Amino acid sequence: MADVPADDLKTTPLTGRHTALGGRMVPFGGYSMPVQYPSGIIAEHKWTREHAGLFDVSHMGPSFLRLNRTSGDVDADHQAVAAVVEPLVCGDIKGLKPGQIRYTLLLNDAGGVLDDLMIARPADPAAAGSLYIVVNAGTKEADFARIAAAAGEKATLERADDHGLLALQGPEAAAVIAAIVPEAAALGFMTYGAFKSAFGTLVVARSGYTGEDGFEILVEPGRAVALWDRLLADERVRPVGLGARDSLRLEAGLPLYGHDLDETVSPTEAGLGFAVSKRRREAADFPGAARIVREYAGELQRVRVGIQFEGRLPVREGAPLVDGAGSEIGRVTSGGFSPSLAAPIALGFVRPEHAQEGARVTAIVRDKPTQGTVVKLPFVPHRYFRKPEARP
Repeated sequence: MADVPADDLKTTPLTGRHTALGGRMVPFGGYSMPVQYPSGIIAEHKWTREHAGLFDVSHMGPSFLRLNRTSGDVDADHQAVAAVVEPLVCGDIKGLKPGQIRYTLLLNDAGGVLDDLMIARPADPAAAGSLYIVVNAGTKEADFARIAAAAGEKATLERADDHGLLALQGPEAAAVIAAIVPEAAALGFMTYGAFKSAFGTLVVARSGYTGEDGFEILVEPGRAVALWDRLLADERVRPVGLGARDSLRLEAGLPLYGHDLDETVSPTEAGLGFAVSKRRREAADFPGAARIVREYAGELQRVRVGIQFEGRLPVREGAPLVDGAGSEIGRVTSGGFSPSLAAPIALGFVRPEHAQEGARVTAIVRDKPTQGTVVKLPFVPHRYFRKPEARP
C-alpha cells in the first residue's frame, strides 16, 4: 500500500487511549495504529498467550449486507442475500447455519485472492436476509465497492467501519467477556451474535487472528472508549499492539493479505483449500474455478509452507529460498522471531517437491545462508474453543 502522509492518516475511536497509554503509533492500512506499548512486543505477545490481550482492530472493514425487500421466510431470505455474494467468493454462504461465521476468499477471474474475509449469518430470525461481513483494512474500499456493485438494487451494504472493533484474545478471554456479556461466553468458535449490554448492542464473534481463543467485538463509536476502559480494568487484560498481533498470527500459521496472499496467489497454493467449499468446488461456479480445480488435481507450481530456521536471526519477507545446490526454489513472504519457540520462523512459497515436512531449505539473508526445515503448520497449536457436538 502506498505511504500515506501523517496528516492524512485516519484514526479510530480509540486513538486517544493509545497515545495516553504510551502506544507507539505507526501508519497501517491508512490509519494511525499502535504497533506496541511501553512493555514491548515480546511481553505483549507472551501476555496474550498466557492471559488476555486487547487489540484495537477498528481499522478493519466491518459491514452489514441487507436485502432491500424480504419475504418473511427466514431460509428463503438467507438464500437470497447469500446469492448476492456467492458469485464473488469460493465459500458456501448459502449453507451457513444461523449464527455461523465462514472464512472465505474474494477471488479474481484468474483465481487469485483479492482479499480474505469473514461472512456470517445472523442467529436472530428477525435479522434474516442480512449478512455480517468483515474485510481487511488495506483492501476495504475496493472490497466494499465490489460487494455493493454485486448487490445492485437487491441489497444495501451498510458500512460499520466508523465503529470500534476490539479483539480480546487469550486463554482468559472467555472469563473476561463473561463478566460483561455473559451470553457471549457461550458462543462456540466461528459463531457470533448481537447482545444487549451496558455498552449498547454489541456484535460479538468468537474468532480472532492469534490462534488463541478469543472474541471480536463491534461497538458503537460513542461507546468504544467506555468498553475499552472496562476491559482494561480487568487485571487479566493488557493492551497489545500490531507488532505482537503479527508475531502471534505468524506462530499460528495464518496468512497476511498483501504478504502471503495477493492477486496472483490461489487458495490451493496458499494452503487454504478448506475455504473452497465442497459444493462450490463441485459446481465450479466461482471466479477462477477452472484454475483452482486443476490445482486440486495436482497441477500446482508452488505451495505455502512454514519454515523454522536455525540460530536467532529473523528471516524477513523477500528472502530467497534455495535448495542444496543453490538453485532458487521459492521466497519468504512473512518472517520473524517466535517468542514462544525462541527461534526464527517464516511463511513462504516453494515448489511442491520441496514442501514435504522435514525438507531442508536455505534462506539467503544479507548474502549469507541460513538453514531451515519445513515444518507442519501451525508453529504453535491453535487453542480455539469448539463446543461439543450434541449427541442424538
